[in-house]
Amino acid sequence: GLNEAADWVRRYAPQMELVPGIEFSTIFRIHEEDHDIHVVGLFINYHLERFQQNLRHFIESRITRNHKMCEKLTEAGMPVTYEQLMREFQDGVITRAHYGRYLFNHGYVKSIKEAFEKYIGEGCPCYVPREKVTPVDAVRMIREAEGVPVLAHPMLYRLPDADLRVLLRTMKEAGLVGIEAIYPTHTEADERYIRKLAQEFDLRISGGSDFHGENKPGLDLATGYGHLFVPEDLLEKLREKRIIPGVSK
Repeated sequence: GLNEAADWVRRYAPQMELVPGIEFSTIFRIHEEDHDIHVVGLFINYHLERFQQNLRHFIESRITRNHKMCEKLTEAGMPVTYEQLMREFQDGVITRAHYGRYLFNHGYVKSIKEAFEKYIGEGCPCYVPREKVTPVDAVRMIREAEGVPVLAHPMLYRLPDADLRVLLRTMKEAGLVGIEAIYPTHTEADERYIRKLAQEFDLRISGGSDFHGENKPGLDLATGYGHLFVPEDLLEKLREKRIIPGVSK
């Protein structure tokens, strides 16, 4: 969707700055438990061939997973093919959110929430795990793409303080630049805690609404649930940390 977004900005809002980004879903393993950790990459140079190769690999892996999930749903009495999903949802890569909407639209469930709880959520009969990388892998790929890696919504992971510090230390050594302190569901105490960690690990502060369209009802782009505000100077401080080969600061 980055090319489409860039084209839209050129056509309809040339005064707007588009910040190319990507979000990785990664696995952090500690104490023999896996934790789903999201890593955002800002200011990526998505035209780089190395980045495109990585992206193609993830897309191909996700397509394989989608075919397997379609088979499981069909076997469970809810026939669907990957081609049907592509026709019905023409807004990008097919995710579990699309499966939830499909099952709801076709009367197999009474809500998207029910689809996740009964069929496609982790551990459910039709769930197929997708290939995931580690947080360190994500940081390195973002750096290779001349981007700025940020740990997204750290409070959602419910990690004990000691484990979160292990995660931050590991990611920082790989090149982590920022941590998301401003987030729609963060309390004032949450934000103070994240800002303290940012200072301790020499990380820049980031913020975002975590907008995902219809998948998060009531949550709006940029304003979250109505009170979110991310100062523009945070973006500039993150931009300063870009490392572009051959370009001196």
